[in-house]
Amino acid sequence: MSLAIKTEDGPAVSPIEPKLEIGAYEALWIEKGATFKRLADRFRADPTALPSDFVEPNVARKCVDKVFDQLRNTNVRNFGIRINHAGDYPFSLRDAKHPIEVLYFQGTWELSETRSVAIVGSREASDLGLRRAAKIAKILVKNGVTVVSGLAKGIDKAALDAAIEINGNVIAVIGTPLGVYYPKENAQLQDLIARDHLLISQVPFLRYHRQDYRQNRAFFPERNATMSALTEATIIVEAGDTSGTLTQAKAALFQGRKLLILESCFERTDITWPAKFEALGAIRIKEPEDIWAALEKGD
Repeated sequence: MSLAIKTEDGPAVSPIEPKLEIGAYEALWIEKGATFKRLADRFRADPTALPSDFVEPNVARKCVDKVFDQLRNTNVRNFGIRINHAGDYPFSLRDAKHPIEVLYFQGTWELSETRSVAIVGSREASDLGLRRAAKIAKILVKNGVTVVSGLAKGIDKAALDAAIEINGNVIAVIGTPLGVYYPKENAQLQDLIARDHLLISQVPFLRYHRQDYRQNRAFFPERNATMSALTEATIIVEAGDTSGTLTQAKAALFQGRKLLILESCFERTDITWPAKFEALGAIRIKEPEDIWAALEKGD
């Protein structure tokens, strides 16, 4: 199996070995002190580099063997990868503050090339918030837009379920490696998306399984940044002042994506973030039709 290295706008130049790049990427992640920022800085200093440029081949091959062992142990039979400079890696990801070099996926990759919007919000959402998320998802689907979310409980699940219910396309970007379910209650939904839609993970297998679960929480904010970069806009349905959803709000504005916030968030007296983000360029959504108007409006 091989892919071809590509220039930004030009043709393929030379083949690469995906398994070697997987192993090298995983090896970089188990180096002491590895973080999304440090890895991004390393590749930023050498814009044409591949993971294998930083790792000895024998080390990379040992790592990829361990990755495939873990995939077998978690019953992941089919998956794909996207590598910066090769194949169908989405160039929009380079807009992230700490762009990723490798991502894993299951399902229909072509969905990443469709028009898409993220719907996000609180895990502990209100019943009204869940209904709003479902309604917005259905509006997007009916207008030919792919719904993207993070597969957390609450708003994420409500949006994905609603889109699937009316035969829409969905993409879930998870904060765990492929084959790992969080929360476990969404396992069936994750499997369905992996089979019939598109499931994306940027989380390194070896690092995740080696370290304490509390350290693995750091993968979720970067997941939100990637979710924003993949889409043209993020819609926040409901969130508190300390919600991880605000990580995606910041990422969207940094990346030049549209950030839409429901009017119901502004009406709450116990939070201050909506007004702060509106002042930075977020769009206030008072009626469902405002969503489409905001998406269609030029920058």
